[in-house]
Amino acid sequence: MAEFKYEIVQKLGVISQGKGGWERQINLVSWDEREPKYDIRDWAPDNAKMGKGISLTAEEVAVLKEILEEIEL
Repeated sequence: MAEFKYEIVQKLGVISQGKGGWERQINLVSWDEREPKYDIRDWAPDNAKMGKGISLTAEEVAVLKEILEEIEL
């Protein structure tokens, strides 16, 4: 598998915490030195390991925000 670089540019928040200290976080992450994207995924306590997640542009986050505002919880 090819190596890739990532940098957590800004930690925005923790959505939940699981067993072993892993956290589902929303962060601004730069992948392979590209423009940072909003990113939701599980991270190990030291942020050295990560689970599968989703990265969104600012435009996609704006659309998601509109959708979530319409949901009645």
